[in-house]
Amino acid sequence: MEKLTNKFKHLYQVISSARFLSKEALGGEIPFFIAAYNAQHELAVADGIKRLVKKLESSGVPVLEINLYDVVCDILDDEIGLEEFFSIEEDMDKEEFLDAIQSVLEIHQVLMPKINSLIQNTNAKVYFLTGIGLVFPYIRSHNILNNLQSIAKDCPTVAFFPGEYNGHSLNLFSLLKDDNYYRAFNIDKIEVKQ
Repeated sequence: MEKLTNKFKHLYQVISSARFLSKEALGGEIPFFIAAYNAQHELAVADGIKRLVKKLESSGVPVLEINLYDVVCDILDDEIGLEEFFSIEEDMDKEEFLDAIQSVLEIHQVLMPKINSLIQNTNAKVYFLTGIGLVFPYIRSHNILNNLQSIAKDCPTVAFFPGEYNGHSLNLFSLLKDDNYYRAFNIDKIEVKQ
C-alpha cells in the first residue's frame, strides 16, 4: 500500500503543477494521460481518487470525474429504467445481453454526447476518467479514449486504468490486451519540475 500512497502523492504533484494544467511540453499531442494500477487494488484506488479530488479542489484545481459506470447507469435508467434493464438481463443469454447493452449505449449517438454534456457543464481544469474496469466488456477503453479526443481537448484528461500501459498498448486487468493506444502519456513517467 506504500506504493499506492506514493503513486497518489506523485499524481497530486504532477496534476497540480502549472506546467501540467497549461498542457506544456506535449509536443502537439492531445493532453491524455494514463494512470495504470493493479486491478486488485480497485477499492483502495477508488478511495485514493476521492482523496485526490478533494486535495486538488482545495488547492484550486477543480476536477470533473467522469465515472463510466455511473454514466452508463444514468443512460440505462433514462432509456429503459434500471429495474426493467435488470429483468431483461435475466431473460437473455450473455451474447444477446452484450449486444443489447451496446446498442443502448451506442458510442457516437448516446455515450459520447452524454460525456460531452458533462464536460460542457463544468469549470474543471482537469478531467478524471474512472470506472473503466467496471464497464468491461460492453465498453472498451480504447474506444472511449479515441472518441474522447475530440471533446476533451481543452483540459488534461487522466484515465485511471486497471491494468498496464507501456506507452503503446493497454492491457486491461494485466490479462486482456486491448487495441494499441499510442496517444496518451504514462503519467507515472512524468517528472515533477519544481
